Order: sequence, then structure tokens, then C-alpha cells
Amino acid sequence: MSDFTHGKAVELAPGVRRVVAPNPGVMTGPGTNSYLLGTKRVTVLDPGPAEAVHAEAILKAVKDGGGELVQIVTTHTHPDHSPCAALLKAETGATIIGAAIAQDGFQDESFAPDREPVHDELIDVDGMQLRAIYSPGHVGNHFCYLHEQSGLLFTGDHVMQGSTVVIIPPAGDMKDYIDSLERMLQYPLKHIAPGHGGLIDEPEKELDYLIKHRLKREAKVVEKLAGFEAVTVEELVVPVYDDVDPSLHPVAQLSLLAHLLKLEKDGRVSKNGDCWSFL
Repeated sequence: MSDFTHGKAVELAPGVRRVVAPNPGVMTGPGTNSYLLGTKRVTVLDPGPAEAVHAEAILKAVKDGGGELVQIVTTHTHPDHSPCAALLKAETGATIIGAAIAQDGFQDESFAPDREPVHDELIDVDGMQLRAIYSPGHVGNHFCYLHEQSGLLFTGDHVMQGSTVVIIPPAGDMKDYIDSLERMLQYPLKHIAPGHGGLIDEPEKELDYLIKHRLKREAKVVEKLAGFEAVTVEELVVPVYDDVDPSLHPVAQLSLLAHLLKLEKDGRVSKNGDCWSFL
């Protein structure tokens, strides 16, 4: 299960395989995980980036297993998760299920779903059930999916192994993100299957940790903001994320802004121009 060889189909559970895309990096870990669900009538969950070699690896894995690709499901439409859907559909005619969102400079412009999922609907995957769970926060069109037979929760970028998720306003929303984490705790989970990295055991423990981590960071935002009469995000990121490599501060600024917008919604801070301060 810890094999992240690009293009190799690795079985994680009966009827569940993982194929890792060749796009490793700081934000993607070993690469984007594309999951193959079923053996005969196969569903690909998160097809990944628009890499021809990755599309070929997915189709080979489907064929080698004696199946056909009939369905493509996406957690969201960031460029490392959904663009390969267009390549796969062109080859197979598979149905694309995923939620669209307005372009904000970070979305897959090629994404054209045949239909959008509905919260808590059950999607048939080769005779098994995949439950769609609306999970905005990382981005407003994000869905997680629970494979009910195995108890695997496919989390896309809602939960990742080894790192926290970047929240990019306005499509990303910190309050929605924390609320979505709490919603996950309502379902019977055995493992988390993230969009990047390996399976995460003890899912309830992981979700609880992430909620507490975000609230702890929010408390630190409040603490450090108190030291300024007014401050920009660029200035505030240094003390708030002093435990993060400074090279990552430009990315951390996005999540910091999300925290400040949440505090603004809560009526605790205000913005004047580029500066933030307590009310």
C-alpha cells in the first residue's frame, strides 16, 4: 500500500486500486492519487492532471483487470485532480460526475461534467455504493466520497497525508472547511484515502486533530494580531507561521487570509484597505 510508483496499480481493498500520477512536488507529495473502483465496470475517482502517460496508465490498469472504464468522478476541479477526465472521456466515452465552479484562476478550464453530484447520494460503482459527501472549504465545489463496502473515505484535498490543506479565498472558506471536517465524523469510516499520500488509519483521530489544529492556528492569529494596531497579511504571516519554512509563507498567506475572513464573519476583526485589525 505504500508503493507510490507512478503508473502502477496498487490494490488497497477489494475493488479499490490506486494509480499515482507523475506530478510529485511540495504541494502534491508523491503525486495525485487516482483511484480505480470496481473491476468490470470501472469508475475512476480523481483522474488527475492532463498527462497522456497517466491516462494511458489508468486505461492499461482497467484493461489488465478485465474491465472497462464507464465513469469518472471528481472531488474538485483543481488542475492536479480533474483535467485527465477530458482525456479519458475522449478515449472511452465515460460519464463524468463532478461539481463545476466559477473560474478563479485556479480551476480546470477543460472540466465539463455530464452531471453534478448531490450531497449524500449513492453512486453505483460496479455493484458497490459510493456516497457523495459535500465538503466545501478547500474549494467551494469539493466533494468527498465514502466507499461504503470498504469504509474508505476518499478525501481529495480535504485531508492529505503529512501536510495541512491550503485554503484559497474566495473559493476556499475556513469556516466551511472546519464545518466539513466535523461533518465527516458522522460517517462510519475505516481509513482515509487522500488525494496525495498513503492511507490514513484512525480517521476519527485524524479529523479531530485537523479541527483542533485549525482552531489552534486561529487562536494564534488572534494572539499575534493583538500586537498590531493594523497589519497586512504579508506582515502578519511571519509571526503567525513562524513554525513554517519561510519559503512556504507565500502559500501560508492564503490560509492566513482565510482565517482572517472567518474572524471577520465572526465579527471579531475588520479590514481597512490592505490592513486588518480588531474591532
